Amino acid sequence: MTTTPHHRTRHPPHTTLAYLILLLSQHIAAFLLLPLVIASALLTLIWIGLPFVILTGTLLRTLANSQRHTLTHLTHQPLTPSYRPIPHHGINRRASTLITDPATWKDLLWLISAPLSLLILAIPPTLATHALYQATTALTPNPEPIYDLTTPHTLTARLLLITLAAALLYLAHLLTRPTLTLYTRLNHLLLTSTAKARLTARVQHLATSRANTIDTQAAEIRRIERDLHDGAQARLVALGMHLGMAEQIVTQDPHTARTMLTEARETTRHALTELRDLVRGIHPPVLVERGLHGAVHALALTHQLPVTVTVHLDGRPADPVESAAYFATAELLTNAAKHAHATHARVHINHGNNRLVITVTDNGHGGATTTPASGLAGIERRIDAFDGTMNITSPPGGPTIITLEIPCALSSQKTLPSSGTA
Repeated sequence: MTTTPHHRTRHPPHTTLAYLILLLSQHIAAFLLLPLVIASALLTLIWIGLPFVILTGTLLRTLANSQRHTLTHLTHQPLTPSYRPIPHHGINRRASTLITDPATWKDLLWLISAPLSLLILAIPPTLATHALYQATTALTPNPEPIYDLTTPHTLTARLLLITLAAALLYLAHLLTRPTLTLYTRLNHLLLTSTAKARLTARVQHLATSRANTIDTQAAEIRRIERDLHDGAQARLVALGMHLGMAEQIVTQDPHTARTMLTEARETTRHALTELRDLVRGIHPPVLVERGLHGAVHALALTHQLPVTVTVHLDGRPADPVESAAYFATAELLTNAAKHAHATHARVHINHGNNRLVITVTDNGHGGATTTPASGLAGIERRIDAFDGTMNITSPPGGPTIITLEIPCALSSQKTLPSSGTA
């Protein structure tokens, strides 16, 4: 997946503090996970340790990915993992994949460094905690000894303690951003995949994508063959039979022959209709003539759901991308009407950062998930051939928001209508 770097933006203080607390909690979880990882590693000396390796390895991946996600939002520098896919079956295979994956060892290095990262992150909160403790003690009518050393009974001692607390609080504020910078640089170094791991993951992704594309194309060819055999071919065979019979009886029974020729003409009309529908299912003529903008609007006009379409495109993607985007949109609208029982849908299409972005929203009952045999999985395979991604947000009760992103460039600059409602 190609990622476009974002410009760095400074977060407001409360947002930075929230990220700091989140990072602290993640490292506390990592600190607690470390003994489990060590124990599972020792248990691998006997077979019973393999299930624990799978469990702790999966937990480690989840925690490291959570840290990557938080750091991405904090620094706007994407951190994408390069893990080898874990097999679904076989304890030995799953454990072996986890143990031999270089990304796992990078995660282990990050986990071992958790105490150091926790120490770095703890500097500002520790200073702020001491400042609040000292200020609270100074303002208490009957103060307790500070750190069991001295008790501020006099006004001068209290003012001195409050001044020291203010200085510590200000120091904590000054150190917050440098501490986060040091922390993010350290963890970026630990959580960034090596070039070899990224290349290996990319090759595996392309191999899987190629296999899925070949399977999809083979299934599409079988569908076309089946439609031709059951539809147009059967009608053409019937047409030939009608014409042959009419040829035999045209001199003896012209009236019957005329009736058979009328039926043959009707059969020809049906065969042409089926062929047009088949061609439209392969590549709709409106897509060729009017592009994605016009094709999606035409789709919305004929769809059983009321569909609002908004398109912002300054040109046209390549034909294969345009076709994949159109059929993916059509499938999502069909799912919204058939499975989600929606009463309205919205399609928004735009292009930016060399990515075609399609967002389909419906007001159905939600709960959409990707299963191997579902239409959503088919859409994912379709756009995966172009290195595209699909993101699903579908809580129970709705709404469902599905976003497709396909890397592509637009072929030409054109003036197109920007929006419309169907």
